[in-house]
Amino acid sequence: MTAARLRHGDPVSIEARWSVRKIVLQSEEILSEHGVPIDGATRVTAVAVVRNPWIGSRVDSDLVTPVREIAPRLAKLLTDRVLEHIGGSDRVVAFGKGAIIGTDGELEHGAALIHTPYYANLVREFLGGDTVIAFADDRGDAGTSLTVPVGRKNAGPTRNHFQTIVTRVPDAPRPDEIVVVVAASSGTRPFPRSGDRTTDQPVVSADLEGMFQ
Repeated sequence: MTAARLRHGDPVSIEARWSVRKIVLQSEEILSEHGVPIDGATRVTAVAVVRNPWIGSRVDSDLVTPVREIAPRLAKLLTDRVLEHIGGSDRVVAFGKGAIIGTDGELEHGAALIHTPYYANLVREFLGGDTVIAFADDRGDAGTSLTVPVGRKNAGPTRNHFQTIVTRVPDAPRPDEIVVVVAASSGTRPFPRSGDRTTDQPVVSADLEGMFQ
């Protein structure tokens, strides 16, 4: 199965799962803010714990060939989980991505899985977006948490969708694993009122003379 043929809802083959140890779905619904009840967003992270295919390799080793085989399948696997939980791509308004690399791996190993078109382009397509996906990555021991930024999935001037979702898997990543994340939200921050680029006044340092003395 190639990346071009993948569609939301297609089955994932056994071969596609060979490097996946577990999948973790974490969800929260915001019901109140500062004591005020709200009909808030559902915020979801779908996480795959995968064996790092580059363990023991040199820092100049090829990363592209394994990425072609693994990243598209991970993109589909995780977005399927998100869409099933959140209720379809029409309900996703903001998205993000991330990776935590186990201590035996390079930071570049995580970047190879989540930043190339084999992952990012497909996550964007499956979730119905058209803009850059906010991201976070880190290296750490099992139980390391990752604060994943999410932003509006469609290009626009609003900053109401800027928010973060924290995800953590207690027993991952092991030293030879990578935790791969898709994050999504069905709404904005509670009571957003920080303006946007259509109403912002231009601000340059010359206009703030005296503030930096």
